[in-house]
Amino acid sequence: MQNLKIITSILGLCSAMVFSQNYTTSITALEGKEFPKVDTERQTQFKVYFPDAKSVILEGGDGMQNLKPTINKDKEGFWNVSTSPLEIGFHYYWFTVDGKRTNDPNTKLYFGYGQPTSGIEIPSGEDFFFEKKVKHGKIMDDSFDSKVTLGKRNFKVYLPPNYGTEKFPVLYLYHGTGEDITGWEKQGYIRNILDNLFAEKKAKEMIVVMDYGIALNPEEEKRPDDYPRAVLSTKNLDKIVVQELIPYIESKYKTNGKKAIAGLSRGSYQAMLIGANHPELFSAIGSFSPVIYEGTESQPFKELPLSNLLKSKRKPFFFIGIGGKEEARFFGFNQTIVTYLTQNKYPYSQYESPQTYHEWLTWRRCLYQFSQKIFK
Repeated sequence: MQNLKIITSILGLCSAMVFSQNYTTSITALEGKEFPKVDTERQTQFKVYFPDAKSVILEGGDGMQNLKPTINKDKEGFWNVSTSPLEIGFHYYWFTVDGKRTNDPNTKLYFGYGQPTSGIEIPSGEDFFFEKKVKHGKIMDDSFDSKVTLGKRNFKVYLPPNYGTEKFPVLYLYHGTGEDITGWEKQGYIRNILDNLFAEKKAKEMIVVMDYGIALNPEEEKRPDDYPRAVLSTKNLDKIVVQELIPYIESKYKTNGKKAIAGLSRGSYQAMLIGANHPELFSAIGSFSPVIYEGTESQPFKELPLSNLLKSKRKPFFFIGIGGKEEARFFGFNQTIVTYLTQNKYPYSQYESPQTYHEWLTWRRCLYQFSQKIFK
């Protein structure tokens, strides 16, 4: 029996050694935490303390589907989870603990799926969104009272490294469904991306306004959360941007009058609708992982006035980007827009992010590409 205990202890020690070898702590882990970890083959390990749990299940976003996790509970009450290789990029995830959705206590929290959610970064080998030894811009919180939504609207403003020395163009930038104004700052690494581009002289320095993507008054908030509500919110947003936000920004910050607008997923629809409604205001429109709401087979742009672009004297630059592994519906939206622009001989730039899903590495890459093409 004594020999059996010794053998069991040795096996447990070997198992722990195998579990911890050749892995690097994710950049999303809290300071001082060892997990979650990722190895060079993109396999991941999680270690979470749920001593009283009877069942722990790992779940997550698009890039975490079809995983084959191995989950074991040790005698100390830690649940050790090892997975097959994940897809590159940023992925929201959580644990279902005895039927209750629970975040990983080891990671930073990101606002996704309408609530604070854990996240993990699977390295792609790129460093364009890493912080480097360059001059840094800064991100500020700002707000104003809206007559459209009858309430306070919070947003973030990125000011470039040389802000104060001259006047700059402004990019109005939107997040996606279930996210908020922290998305481009935290998951999107916008400051690092732009700081690095400006240092390398690959893009013109610009101010970026990261606005909130929902615009409903208290009565409209009661409506069902569906596509008609999203269209209504976007039309309200159109009024806010033109009548309130742009005047506020141009009165408070040192701007030169040049403007562009872009967004991801739901934000792509918002950017396209606002940009197409006001082609005289914006020199560029960016659609990252495009979405079209309330379209029909005979009228795909029933609630998206792209025809305005064809009639305008000023032809805003049109950029459309998508992840190479996104769902078919997003490729369908993408193709509908590309076909329309092509048939009507409207110039556009198309980009496909290699090997990425409907997630933040796709959108960081889109921003990186788009930023280099505007305000020239």
